Amino acid sequence: MTKPSDSAEALTSPSVARNRDPILSVLRRVLPQTGQVLEIASGTGEHAVHFAAALPHLTWQPTDRDEQALKSIAAHQAASGLPNLLAPLVLDAATPEWPVERVAAIVAINMVHISPWQATQGIMAGAGQVLAPGGVLYLYGAYKENGAHTAPSNEAFDLDLRRRNPEWGVRDLEAVADLARAHGLDLVERAQMPANNLSLVFRRSK
Repeated sequence: MTKPSDSAEALTSPSVARNRDPILSVLRRVLPQTGQVLEIASGTGEHAVHFAAALPHLTWQPTDRDEQALKSIAAHQAASGLPNLLAPLVLDAATPEWPVERVAAIVAINMVHISPWQATQGIMAGAGQVLAPGGVLYLYGAYKENGAHTAPSNEAFDLDLRRRNPEWGVRDLEAVADLARAHGLDLVERAQMPANNLSLVFRRSK
């Protein structure tokens, strides 16, 4: 899924090049004009660099729980020289202790389906704690709707995920939205994205 770039520790992912601009087009619309954005499960760190460069009015805080990912993020961050891209922090979304107190927005890309359900529960609980009133939670990935997959490719993807780890899998949008609502987050936008993915935009109640 990843391969080394010019730096020994900076990793690259082919999917980032495919989805970063469609995601950015949504983020430009929905993110606030000022403040700090917390990215959960930043992976290679390439999204963080791309978004921080395109959105200089925001401070971007990447995180991950994986040591190799943290090293890759740090390598990309150092190489970028971007003043609004912070060094990565360790964050396991499933735990109640988050390394930030207040942020304007939270972004999680391709995480909900490649993690146990407890991680999604943790995202919503954490967002309910650290998101400023009116703040945005943005999720990107594949989802089922009304209990059904939206495309045969997503069904195959779901089966592959569950073979790799029985706790992973494409989630029901309605279940995610219900969980968000329980933590004071309302689903305010569902945007169709390339390759049968969705952008989900939640807003914390004021």
